[in-house]
Amino acid sequence: MPEPGKDLPQIYLLTPTAFDPESFAPRLAAVLEAHPVACVRLALASKDEYELGRAADACREVCHARDVAIVIESHVGLAERHGLDGVHLTDGPRSIRKVRKVLGEDAIVGAFCGASRHDGMTAGEIGADYVAFGPVGETGLGDGTRADRELFEWWSAMIEVPVVAEGALSADLVRDLAPVTDFFAIGDEIWSQDDPVGALGALIAAMG
Repeated sequence: MPEPGKDLPQIYLLTPTAFDPESFAPRLAAVLEAHPVACVRLALASKDEYELGRAADACREVCHARDVAIVIESHVGLAERHGLDGVHLTDGPRSIRKVRKVLGEDAIVGAFCGASRHDGMTAGEIGADYVAFGPVGETGLGDGTRADRELFEWWSAMIEVPVVAEGALSADLVRDLAPVTDFFAIGDEIWSQDDPVGALGALIAAMG
């Protein structure tokens, strides 16, 4: 159970890695209208700038109409060009300073740091708005290293920078990590289901 007096974590929603903007926009809108979401991350695997731009425009329209911030994974230039609120970096602390110079102080700049306490601390010290650790669940991606509860416990006790738990989340993991994380990054966990709204509702219910 969450600690007394501690707010429940917020939802940080990831898009699928591939989608058609026209058909995905209403699905995204339905989720944002049904549940409170703090931020959306455009997490497309594509490197095609036209495809990314179409997706960025469609998702930005949906998010900004509902006062939800939207960031894009890695593509700093597209964040600027398409009026997004910032960028999510996947290389830990390495490019934070450079990106901050490009996007300015008001932009959201977050950093994924795997399970590395050192990378997380460095990212926080040089200006990341949040640090994400993961995966927290079993996944075939990466080298099999998982971000465990101890890392989140330590971070929550020692570091002020908000922390995000992501990667192969389940209701049990959400229940376990709710007292020690600020955000849950949730994507495939709901988009792979027939009812994303209901799937997200079940994960939110597990927090409390």
